Amino acid sequence: MRAAPVNHLEQLEAEAIHIIREAVAELERPVLLFSGGKDSVVLLHLAQKAFWPGPVPFPLLHVDTGHNFPEVLDYRDAVADRLGLRLLVAKVQDYIDDGRLLERPDGTRNPLQTQPLLDAIAEYRFDAVFGGGRRDEEKARAKERVVSLRDEFGQWDPRNQRPELWDLYNPRHRPGEHVRVFPISNWTELDVWHYIAEEQIELPSLYYAHDRDVFDRDGMWLAVGPYSRPADDDLVRTLQVRYRTVGDMSCTGAVESDAGDVQAVLAEVAATRITERGATRADDRMTEAAMEDRKKEGYF
Repeated sequence: MRAAPVNHLEQLEAEAIHIIREAVAELERPVLLFSGGKDSVVLLHLAQKAFWPGPVPFPLLHVDTGHNFPEVLDYRDAVADRLGLRLLVAKVQDYIDDGRLLERPDGTRNPLQTQPLLDAIAEYRFDAVFGGGRRDEEKARAKERVVSLRDEFGQWDPRNQRPELWDLYNPRHRPGEHVRVFPISNWTELDVWHYIAEEQIELPSLYYAHDRDVFDRDGMWLAVGPYSRPADDDLVRTLQVRYRTVGDMSCTGAVESDAGDVQAVLAEVAATRITERGATRADDRMTEAAMEDRKKEGYF
């Protein structure tokens, strides 16, 4: 009998699991960045599959801006508790409280995540950091290899990248350096949602349509909350919205949507021509090279 052909999702899954296993086999102290966002949720699901029936052999790390959505933080904690995984949280607020970082005039804290991340990597001596970055999200991420070298300062040099021919990955690095590993680099947003549907993966509720008080800021619907307050002349409206990506409440916008389940989200994503970061992340609009500049400094 002829074997059934492998479909697109199965190929992506097999590639991601191969990358995760290779990195764990080659390196000593890996960690997985886990925010509770859909990409990190899928990445953790793949890690579970990679080592089943054994446990995931590395901890989770979240850099908490202090301005995250409460629903996402509750989900993050519940998943770590259910799986019995160690969750490390580096808090931007701690750095602001002791003066190591200063609050930005615009109130956005996403750009402040870099130093807490690098300090956590150094403190725990992580040599491999798994992330859920995808090449279709943003042009700087499209430049990055699956296994990306960071120097002793945690910085990324886009000119110093290694070839990855024939699915061969080189995680070697000198003392003090580490690598970032992106197993779902070749996935698209639509692939992620197809996989969520296929695997019946639970997500935080705000990925689906719900009523929320929002106001317009630079063409995005920002939620009314303690970290994103409308100006006196801003019109607050109650709309049915959902989030395509989650992060700092002060710079993550919602999109109008009636997609209340996975299949409806799939239809919506299939019709869009704007990536989730391009449509809903104000921190990526600061300059043309905002993401690349942050990545060179050590950002995700």
